[in-house]
Amino acid sequence: MKASIRVSKDNIVSKIDDRIYSSFVEHMGRAIYTGIYEPDHPTADEFGFRKDVMDLVRPLNLSHIRYPGGNFLSGYRWKDGIGPKEERPARLDLAWFQIEPNLVGTDEFLRWCERLGVEPMLAVNLGTGTPQDAADLVEYVNGTTPTYYAQLRARNGHKEPYNVKLWCLGNEMDGPWQICGKTAEEYGRIAHETAKMMKWIDPDIELVACGSSNTSMKTYGEWEKTVLKHCYQDVNYVSLHSYYRNDDHDNPTFLASNIDMENMIQYIGSICKQAKLEQKGDHDVYLSFDEWNVWYHYSTEQTPPEKWVVGRAIDQEDYDDVDTLVVGTLMNALIRNADMVKISCFAQLINVIAPITTEPGGRAYVRTIYKPLMYASNFGRGTSIKPIVDAPTYDCKLYKDVSFLDSAVVLCDDGSLSVFVVNRNENEDAELTLDFTGISEYKNAEVMTIRGMDTVTEKADVSGNCLSTKLLPLSWNLIRLS
Repeated sequence: MKASIRVSKDNIVSKIDDRIYSSFVEHMGRAIYTGIYEPDHPTADEFGFRKDVMDLVRPLNLSHIRYPGGNFLSGYRWKDGIGPKEERPARLDLAWFQIEPNLVGTDEFLRWCERLGVEPMLAVNLGTGTPQDAADLVEYVNGTTPTYYAQLRARNGHKEPYNVKLWCLGNEMDGPWQICGKTAEEYGRIAHETAKMMKWIDPDIELVACGSSNTSMKTYGEWEKTVLKHCYQDVNYVSLHSYYRNDDHDNPTFLASNIDMENMIQYIGSICKQAKLEQKGDHDVYLSFDEWNVWYHYSTEQTPPEKWVVGRAIDQEDYDDVDTLVVGTLMNALIRNADMVKISCFAQLINVIAPITTEPGGRAYVRTIYKPLMYASNFGRGTSIKPIVDAPTYDCKLYKDVSFLDSAVVLCDDGSLSVFVVNRNENEDAELTLDFTGISEYKNAEVMTIRGMDTVTEKADVSGNCLSTKLLPLSWNLIRLS
């Protein structure tokens, strides 16, 4: 199969916001307890955090980590999770049918982020929570005045404010599965009032409003229009969530999942632009794709464990080679749409639909999806350039004329060029010609290929402004030019 990719500065999309390389940790399953936090583990630090997990998180070079949910958020009482641990109440978590001991709360998570060198993205409960609860949390986290919650934070061991600047106004509030879900009108009103109070306390924070939970929601699109009618002036981003499945073992269709993601970005992005026009706005509302991943193995292959325990071991996906390619194409779609997507969080980080898995009391290790995420984060910082791809196409159950090659291109801050390419063809190599005329005079090139857990890196020959290489069937590839 012959194919070509042309890279031109005429096709610059946007500077890539570093926050598209972010993740998500929720009080769900074993993400927290025996995930990031296990005081009795041989590697635990003085705060109870597993250092072996931190050693696997750091190479991902994350910008932000979103917390504490997720569905868990809509029933979470943040005040349960602060102060002396022996005084914190255990609660029923109605989102995931487990017990929440509240041994990890706001201070612990923010300390963990500090130790990792990652910025937090906090979320406020707009299910059972109130605008006052949200305002109190902002004061606790960021407050500098000699008032109750700012002083309480100091008494709890963190004298200086945490200065968290990125906040989510609830989670998936249109979902019937959500604790105290809301209509678009109800949510738009409470989001507006909550945002108003939060920004009165800290005018410098940025806020993310809930978008539709997924494209199958009956109110998809209309929800965003209604919400922005109420809170366009208050927010900076609208959230998007999407998970992809391969229940029918239809690999060609599954490998084209990023088309759905890209359509979603374009559609909701257009609604944000229209809201600005209709309200004669003075700022752009961008997109925060703060939950995305592959999620289906667990629901089809395993029996859920018992309810009402701490760290109920649910949704521990065992990813395969095709999942890795789909994750790679989803990341490509986010890079290609860097003009609208300013934040993205692959969900989640530890144990729950995650690239990192832990054994209680034992080892921590990575899944197949880990490497494409890591290499994109480390070599995808700079300016997105839309590639011109010429490759054979195929038809699948949902789409026609799907290119066998999916690519994203980044002109990196140091002048090097990163070309991410997934070969979706299950049977044929791709004999690829890469033309980068007018970008730079590159002399050194290497091609990294991932298939499953195997990674091979080879030098490639550059001739003038072109490079020729072979991409294996069903492979994720990174071409680096310097």
